[in-house]
Amino acid sequence: MWQGLNLFFWFLAIVAFGFELWALFDAVRAPAGAYTAADKQTKNLWLILLVVAVVVGLGGAVGFLHLLSFLPIAAFLVAAIYLADVRPAVAQYRGKGKGDSSNMGPYGPW
Repeated sequence: MWQGLNLFFWFLAIVAFGFELWALFDAVRAPAGAYTAADKQTKNLWLILLVVAVVVGLGGAVGFLHLLSFLPIAAFLVAAIYLADVRPAVAQYRGKGKGDSSNMGPYGPW
């Protein structure tokens, strides 16, 4: 029974690590000015937080950190806050490609 439970928590740690990687790659792609324009913390602060989250998440995924310790949970929460709060606010300031502007009206998308 304990082996199955450990396998389940290991699977959750792998999923959380992927989630943290997604948040980091998204933060790298966003322009630095978008963070201040969206009234969020600076890009450098979010990159530092998310790099630490990825390192901690990797430690949890490969078993260096105990899966139920608070560090992998805190790392997941940092990525979740970024993806739920910062990413949508910054997304409106990302540059759009020429293909994206075909449905733009004089006051925005239609």
